Amino acid sequence: MRKLSHRVILAMMAGAATASAADPAPTPVGKETGLVSRKVYFGNADKSAVRYSPDGSQISFIAPVDGVMNVHVGPADKPEAAKPVTRDTKRGIRQYFWAYTSKHLLYMQDEGGNENFHLFSVNLADGTVKDLTPEKNVRAMPDSPNPKFPTSLLVGINDRDPRFHDLYRVDIVTGERKLIEKNEGFAGYQTDNDDKVRLAQKTMPDGSMQYMQPDGKGGWKDFLNIPMEDSLTTHPAGFDKSGDIMYFVDSRKRDTGALTAMDLKTGKQTVIAEDPKCDAGNVLTHPTEHTIQAVSFTYDRTRWDFKDPEVKADYEVLRKVADGDVIFSSRTLDDKRWIVAFLMDDGAMRYYRYDRATKNASFLFTNRKDLDGVPLAKMHPRVIKSRDGLNLVSYLTLPLGTDKDNNGVPDKPVPMVLFVHGGPWARDDWGLNPYHQFYANRGYAVLSVNFRGSTGFGKSFLNAGNREWAGKMHDDLIDAVNWAVDQKVAIKDKIAIVGGSYGGYSTLVGLTFTPDTFACGVDIVGPSNIVTLLNTIPPYWAPMVQVFKDRVGDHTSEAGKLFLAERSPLTHVDKIRRPLLIAQGANDPRVKQSESDQIVKAMQEHKIPVTYVLFPDEGHGFQRPTNSLAFNAVTEAFLAKYLGGRFEAIGDAFSNSTITIPAGAGDVPGIEGKLPVKASK
Repeated sequence: MRKLSHRVILAMMAGAATASAADPAPTPVGKETGLVSRKVYFGNADKSAVRYSPDGSQISFIAPVDGVMNVHVGPADKPEAAKPVTRDTKRGIRQYFWAYTSKHLLYMQDEGGNENFHLFSVNLADGTVKDLTPEKNVRAMPDSPNPKFPTSLLVGINDRDPRFHDLYRVDIVTGERKLIEKNEGFAGYQTDNDDKVRLAQKTMPDGSMQYMQPDGKGGWKDFLNIPMEDSLTTHPAGFDKSGDIMYFVDSRKRDTGALTAMDLKTGKQTVIAEDPKCDAGNVLTHPTEHTIQAVSFTYDRTRWDFKDPEVKADYEVLRKVADGDVIFSSRTLDDKRWIVAFLMDDGAMRYYRYDRATKNASFLFTNRKDLDGVPLAKMHPRVIKSRDGLNLVSYLTLPLGTDKDNNGVPDKPVPMVLFVHGGPWARDDWGLNPYHQFYANRGYAVLSVNFRGSTGFGKSFLNAGNREWAGKMHDDLIDAVNWAVDQKVAIKDKIAIVGGSYGGYSTLVGLTFTPDTFACGVDIVGPSNIVTLLNTIPPYWAPMVQVFKDRVGDHTSEAGKLFLAERSPLTHVDKIRRPLLIAQGANDPRVKQSESDQIVKAMQEHKIPVTYVLFPDEGHGFQRPTNSLAFNAVTEAFLAKYLGGRFEAIGDAFSNSTITIPAGAGDVPGIEGKLPVKASK
């Protein structure tokens, strides 16, 4: 990747504008002002990812050790006695799961955000930790553990060819591995409850998804072709106990993905659960019987469609325990004991143990004790009409005290942050969102919009975003902004656009394609040139490159390059006339540092001010809490300058962070003199 030279960086820093006399002053944190410390929103959780061991004898969760997230394990009846069993000292552990021995834990970790995740095994008896995929520049993709094979599991490993993950059986104790399938071009495999490979999937030149079956002779035969328009809303969802029935989320001959059961012998397919407004989401199946117990559907809020009357009865009991949406966090192998969580929009997540025999739910803890007593705002689901009639499911949060009649509309318009999700094949959901709460506390309304191309709302809505980057996808965001102004939610000339990944790209589009709409923008790891973005994707994305060609544009043809160049903010950089903050991780494998470097360089050449924040030890987003705190300290001061909201002083926000600001540090109030000398170099 191309990095800015030291000479260029020093020139940028020397030429940075100094803070003007009009720069706002910080607001003290405390009850008198109502300003909540950013550490409350972006610090470590006390406990998260709470799980039972398969036999129910132990309980586990992720909690900080010296400020770094690690896995803790303790007796199921004494979670307060849990002790750390991992020893990560850098980025913290975010992904872990139990082996069915109930004596081993497995977790994933990369290095510096490079997303080359290794799979580690922890022997709880003696505390030893073993890297099961120790090769460099290798990304492990483990299958779900199987109780029929408690001491091993299937793992995809791209050690032979970085583009393709061969399928291995890996012993979790010794690390020994056995090749199961040599991958010659498949995007992935589908295995059954006996760990047998039943399907392999491949993206075809026409954009369709071809599912193939083993032919019994060492090769493959065609099984099912999913047209391109259904390829992101149709997929396998497991097998029944016999292995003859495959559960399949299917949007063919319909708009939304319904959960179906497909008889692999007869080809007969029956619908299990469906919703006309949204796709099937999480599927709850019995751990050993593999019967369907419930299916979730999320339009604006999550609802469950229950197929097991006993599970439905349990749910009715749980609904009375606490407010919020019920999350089935963990279950024992016999399905007699559950860990459930309650998701709130204005409070910490609450964890409970639930005994199905006694129907007793006992409170464990919340995930964030420091939220107790903190004033938090409600999140209001809203459906906004696009200019061509699409329903844009959105979420609005208002600053406390601005909506006295609690109708989701402020008493008078306020400054607003349009917070755009990444993906773009993802979605925003209801629930406690630290960014919504953070910005609302600083005095801004916050609006998140599921623009066309977002997932979960059926294939028509998803496909309406094909090749519409900087086109109709951006029109949806502008329509939402106009809605907020018309509804007297937002002040027209006090709206910022903020987002990460695709949301960062949207920020750059907002300031180049609609340069007068936003007062300022914050781009977090966003691509500036779609052609260079697609030319530098990670090698293991190669099997899915046709998806990008169909849904974004063909970066390999001359016509496609011209089209994508026109949709790239870098092409229109001279149109930027509003303040821009750009943030990047140097190790990002998806959106390379060069994506940010090149637009910063172009802005400098056009003498357009820009503030550039760079973290040398981060990837696609900022995982280390100290870096997250540092970046959000810069962000809130930047927004306060251009939107007029409040902000907390930098204080010690840069302590233990690797933050560097190669350009524009002097344009953000309170930064000069605060940067760590070592990090700045």
